Amino acid sequence: MAKQLLHLVLGGELTDLQGTEFKDLSAVDIVGIYPSYETAYKAWKSAAQASVDNAHMRYFIVHLHRLMDPEH
Repeated sequence: MAKQLLHLVLGGELTDLQGTEFKDLSAVDIVGIYPSYETAYKAWKSAAQASVDNAHMRYFIVHLHRLMDPEH
């Protein structure tokens, strides 16, 4: 079994398309936490494609395992 490497997928409307600051933190969409990059990528892609009509909407993959254990 592969090592569990947690990833968080989240998104929302940005204040500036060149940045990463959310317009309204209470409206941030927490898609979920996933045990591998591959599963997180699938969730990210699905959420990003569902919001394609809103140019200010962006989704991100956060590598939680790197925050929890910076050595790995």
